[in-house]
Amino acid sequence: MAESVQEFFQTLESRADSSKTAGMTSSYLFDIDGAGQWKVDVEDGKITVTEGGGDADAVISSSEETFQKIIAGEQNPTSAYMTGKLKVKGDMGAAMKLQKLF
Repeated sequence: MAESVQEFFQTLESRADSSKTAGMTSSYLFDIDGAGQWKVDVEDGKITVTEGGGDADAVISSSEETFQKIIAGEQNPTSAYMTGKLKVKGDMGAAMKLQKLF
């Protein structure tokens, strides 16, 4: 595995392409079973990551194994969702925009 889930969220702010996220304003709660929770706020393209829960437009949950495969490029997020390995609650439109972040 390329990086841990923790490392992924610790470095997300610096890795995200602001040209792709410009104009986006949404919040996401990632609930990764076995790794923890992270809240990712996108405010007009600027990304802020905080560890822990909170209110969010969309809640994305999966196992640590599935999420690591997604961030390593070994698992397609859409097929993970379709097979129940990745769950999304809340604003599906906001969740679809997540593809811009990765």
